[in-house]
Amino acid sequence: MLKYNGRYGEYGGAYVPDVLAKPLERLANEFDRLTKDPSFQKEFVHLLKHYVGRPSPLYRAKRLSEQVGSTIYLKREDLNHTGAHKINNTIGQVLVAKHMGATEIIAETGAGQHGVATATAAALMGIPCKVFMGAKDAERQALNVRRMKLLGAEVVTTTMGTATLKDAVDAALMYYIEHPESFYLLGSQVGPHPYPRMVGYFQSVIGNEAREQILMQEGRLPNAIFACVGGGSNAIGLFSGFLDDVEVEIYGAEGGGEAIPGNTAATLTFGKPTVFQGTLSYCLVDDNGNPCESHSVAAGLDYPGISPQHAYLKDTSRAKYFAVTDTEAIKAFEMLSQLEGIIPAIESSHAVALAAKMLKNKNQLAIVNLSGRGDKDVEREF
Repeated sequence: MLKYNGRYGEYGGAYVPDVLAKPLERLANEFDRLTKDPSFQKEFVHLLKHYVGRPSPLYRAKRLSEQVGSTIYLKREDLNHTGAHKINNTIGQVLVAKHMGATEIIAETGAGQHGVATATAAALMGIPCKVFMGAKDAERQALNVRRMKLLGAEVVTTTMGTATLKDAVDAALMYYIEHPESFYLLGSQVGPHPYPRMVGYFQSVIGNEAREQILMQEGRLPNAIFACVGGGSNAIGLFSGFLDDVEVEIYGAEGGGEAIPGNTAATLTFGKPTVFQGTLSYCLVDDNGNPCESHSVAAGLDYPGISPQHAYLKDTSRAKYFAVTDTEAIKAFEMLSQLEGIIPAIESSHAVALAAKMLKNKNQLAIVNLSGRGDKDVEREF
């Protein structure tokens, strides 16, 4: 069934079976009501400040800036409780779930950061939690699997398809169809309406803070901003604070894999508009137009779909998206660690790599969203 709402230009909507139409309509109505409720806003802001640790710092990376030849600030989402931007959204959605009387939270995860953040927020509110994860991702992100279980979540692995994020979403959606009374806490800005709007709303705190911070520290807006893009939540979080500032260039770094079409997760670079997992947006497809496998060294970017809002920003040229290869991201992972003493998530390293390339000897002012920390990636052999 298609509902013509939740649109970004032609993209978005809700392409869902009838069994989910009513739960999604109820969720959309409740979300709209709560965002106008001062008591809900007060509780959300209180938890972001006193539990998550916001505002996150905007840090001038002096040695990185000197090497690149431009002034680069890092928006330190890696310093949030649980180590990534994901907690902004999970705190918000679990508050919505609590107000709706939910008795079970379900979620999907790739790199495990959303799973950990969901398990954390569910534990905080005392609501049982079930997290779906691809078996391949569970193996390469074993630390986060252990963290989720310690927090009381049930981790359900799937071997469907490539056993990565796409398949975790499929497994979670299938469970949701069978248990529509559950609260599905979607982690990225994808899926049917109202999820893209809801996730974008809760992540907008990143861009709102960054805009205020850069004006305070530099007295002007940046020339450019950068973020990695998988499904698109951390990127839209940063971008949202600057969308109306036409003088600010906006760049998204996709998971380019090995830089070969068919061995990549660069959806906006190589994909086509397609209905996928409940929404119309760009998607990596095969010769028959069916969604196909993606590949990235970063589990959080290893997804063939993309946010409908990012699709709209691409088509309108408000944002530009580039594929960053696995090799480039790994080099940036090592570079930031050694220059600044900050170990970034391999996902965030894609944004660092793109910024270093685009800003080389340009004497520009820029912000890079450091969406998560790299503890989960340190034991991996790239």
